[in-house]
Amino acid sequence: MNEIITRNIVKKYGFKFSKGLGQNFLIDDTVLEDIIQAADISPEDLVIEIGPGVGTLTKLLLKKAKKVVAVELDDKLIPILGEELKEFGNLELIHGDALKVDFNEIIGEEKSVKVVANLPYYVTTPIISRLLKGDYNFSSITIMIQKEVAERIAAKPSTKDYGALTLLVQYHCSVDVIRKVSPEAFIPQPKVESMVIRLNKLPAPRVEVADVELFFKVIRESFNMRRKTLSNSLKNMKVDKDKLQKAFEDAGIDPVRRGETLSIQEFAKLSDCIKSAL
Repeated sequence: MNEIITRNIVKKYGFKFSKGLGQNFLIDDTVLEDIIQAADISPEDLVIEIGPGVGTLTKLLLKKAKKVVAVELDDKLIPILGEELKEFGNLELIHGDALKVDFNEIIGEEKSVKVVANLPYYVTTPIISRLLKGDYNFSSITIMIQKEVAERIAAKPSTKDYGALTLLVQYHCSVDVIRKVSPEAFIPQPKVESMVIRLNKLPAPRVEVADVELFFKVIRESFNMRRKTLSNSLKNMKVDKDKLQKAFEDAGIDPVRRGETLSIQEFAKLSDCIKSAL
């Protein structure tokens, strides 16, 4: 049903898809239903939807949420959304870039906030990073993203997908993998598979660290050259060799290990020991 509706809207307005904006509109009813179910929207929720397209998912969100704030970058879609969703009084449409909009201004005093998005592949990581680092008042992010990125987010230590993005997300959230989505679920069809995941914001960060900035710097340096040992990777931090060696000893971590073998708890311990050694 939604496939017919979406195709009709595209045809009605003569809409041309933009490759530059990574536009792929979701048309599969079962995937839409699974996103709605995973997002667990209630009448008390403010929902922030990033990239509403022609409003297929937006319409379903509007029927369940207290209010939906849809952020759309493409100015050609704004009048289409305004017309197609005009029956709803609980929609706020923002023409803007999700990498620049003030989410705190959108959220205001709302207590129950959820983010839902079918993210363009090219901005997936920057948007997730911004949402997590911004310390915004939301309880969950339910997103459809490229399968490869989803696998990196949900990865375990000592796997090829495990890396800095894994640790950034898992520092702030628990991760639920909802389902895989085939290219046939979209128009136009992307060249890769997608995945729906839900990030549930933790009441407090997963690990407590003395210096959050240092913690993430240690993580980034550890994965910059994955095949290097930790002792070689962390040379770029400009820490005295003897002090770095002491930090490894105090943390109980062998410096010949690679970053991909460390758990988030071990990274926390190592960064705290480096902080103490400085």
